[in-house]
Formats: sequence, structure tokens, C-alpha cells
Amino acid sequence: MNKTEAGARLASPEVRKGMSAFLSSLQGERHASPHTLRAYRNELRRFAQFLGPEMRWKEVDHVMIRGFLSHLHEQGLSKVSVARALAALRSMYKWLAREGVVRQNPAKLVSTPKLPKKLPRVPTLEEMNTLLDSNLPERAVFAERDRAIFELLYGCGLRNSELVGIELADIQEANGLILIRGKGKKQRYVPLEGKAEEALQVYLAARQRMLAAHKKSSRRLLINHRGGPLTTRSVARIVKQIAVANGLPPDIHPHTLRHAFGTHMLSEGADLRAIQELLGHERLSTTQKYTQLSIEHVMEVYDRTHPRAR
Repeated sequence: MNKTEAGARLASPEVRKGMSAFLSSLQGERHASPHTLRAYRNELRRFAQFLGPEMRWKEVDHVMIRGFLSHLHEQGLSKVSVARALAALRSMYKWLAREGVVRQNPAKLVSTPKLPKKLPRVPTLEEMNTLLDSNLPERAVFAERDRAIFELLYGCGLRNSELVGIELADIQEANGLILIRGKGKKQRYVPLEGKAEEALQVYLAARQRMLAAHKKSSRRLLINHRGGPLTTRSVARIVKQIAVANGLPPDIHPHTLRHAFGTHMLSEGADLRAIQELLGHERLSTTQKYTQLSIEHVMEVYDRTHPRAR
């Protein structure tokens, strides 16, 4: 048992019960991903450890929550980690208030730590074309599948979890669409065209041969070399291995390709609302933060629209 788990056990029964019920609601009502559940559980266990065995919900106020955040900072946690902990508390207290356990949400009175406005580096258009047009490393176990992974992540702007969740029935080749199941069981369609469609066709044929060789069947689109479903961890490993082998930095991951999708579409003149729809963002503000305007695009817009530039 680690210190965080021990701390949670030392909390009062009332606090333990409330946290457990909240986490159950995240899973059952909001369909939170395993990653989200694990992150929230860890943050709330830290909070329980900080409160101790005598504290009750009605005794916790915004001053105590600020003290908890200061405690995390003193332990060496980054501002991003502290902000994540506060977000978990706000979400939990919102649920507790809805359930009538507390009257108000004290976490709402606590300001989020100011975070550095640092956008992740996005591969350039030239880097992406070089990567996608190159030969895969000779050690690639399933080259047709790996190429399809890159083309779908970048060509459709998918999240890693969305990609591994695609089933064969979700692919509507006649309409040139793929049904994507996003966060919170939200669904959207993305276009399946060009290089992504070509790579998918080549992979589907290789996939059929692979399953026949192992005498297996699968509803999932992506399979491993033994015929089982591919995991998000495996996709991340494949993306990093191939990208690094082609000269990209080692911090690349599947979400980098999704970010590149939005950034490159914007720089080529796509409408922000259309990008929002394709990425499955609920709020336009998320899309605005997610994409980066290149200086070339800024200058092109200026030259085309400003009356004194013509």
C-alpha cells in the first residue's frame, strides 16, 4: 500500500464514502475513461490524506483547499499538477452539492494557478509529408497497420482512444466516412479520403490474411500481430518508434498528430468551426487553443484582406 492509499484509508468514513460515490458516478453516469478515473482517484486520495481522519465535508472551506494546494506546491508538484488537483476537487464538490451533501462548492472560490502558455511543438507540413511518404523501419512487425495508424491519426484528427475503438462496422466506405465514438459517448463522422483511405484498404487486406493465419476474428479495426485488439499504449509506442526513426523528436505521441491535423488545416485556410467539428471539440475555445496560426498564414490573411496591403 502506498502513502496516498494509506492516507485515503485514514480519512473519515464520511469523506471516504463521498469520494467513492463520486468516482462511481464518473464511471457510471459520465462514462469517464480509465485514465481520467485513475487521475481523479489519485488527486482525491491526496486530499483525503491532507484532511485527516477527523475532518467532515461541512468543515472544509476555500481556505483549507488553498492550504491543500500550497501543500502540494511545497511537495514539489508543478503548477500543472496543482491545477489538475483543483479541477478534480471542483468536479467532486459540484457533485456533492448536487447530491445535497454540501451547500456550496468551496473549490469555486479558489483561483486556478496561472500556467505557462506553452503550446506543444507541432511537426511542420514538410516534416509530416516526409514521415508519411517514407518507408517504415524494417523492424516494423505489421507495416500495413502501422502506416494506417499514422494516416488515420493525422488524416482524420483522431484521439488515440478513438482510433483503437473503431470497429469494422464503423467504416462506411461507400459514403467515405468513419463513425467515431468520442469522449462521453459522443459520436461524430470524419471523412475517409485520399491517403488515409488508400492506407486503410491496404491494411484491411493484410488484416484479413493475419486473422486467417491465426484462425481468429475481430470486430476491432486495429489488431496486433497475434490477432488481438491493439491498445492505446501499443499505438503510442508504434508512433514514437517510427517517428523517431524518421528524424522527429522523441517527445512525439499520437496526440501530436491530432494537433498537427488541426494546425495544418487552419494554416491552409480551413474554417475554425469546421476544424472544431472534425476534432469533436465541444467548445470553440478549445479548438482555438489547440491550433496554431503559422506566420505564413497570418501574412496570407493580411495580404488578402487588408485594404492597404493590395
